[in-house]
Amino acid sequence: MIRVKRVYDAPSDGDGTRVLVDRLWPRGLTKDRAAVHLWLKEVAPSTELRVEFHHDPARWEEFRRRYRAELAGKQDLLRTLREKEMEGTVTLVYAARDEARNNAVVLKEVLDGGKE
Repeated sequence: MIRVKRVYDAPSDGDGTRVLVDRLWPRGLTKDRAAVHLWLKEVAPSTELRVEFHHDPARWEEFRRRYRAELAGKQDLLRTLREKEMEGTVTLVYAARDEARNNAVVLKEVLDGGKE
């Protein structure tokens, strides 16, 4: 099972393997408090895409489309996440404030089979 959660929210037993999927380390958060087992910054959106999106809801669909295209070229990282999922729950953690429109949501869609 793949879950999505803000890295600033308290870790829970149900999180399983917590994977940080942001390119930058979350501001003001210690490694202990983040409780991240794996940091896959290479699976995050490119810096160019992240800067262009800038968490603007009006740019969400374009961000989503372009990030999915970037992920198509990162099959090795997607495979790593799927292998972790076979071991148990994986929680993709991210720093963005918007819980509905962020890279972890798109990544989960792709891992769940590419649902639109």
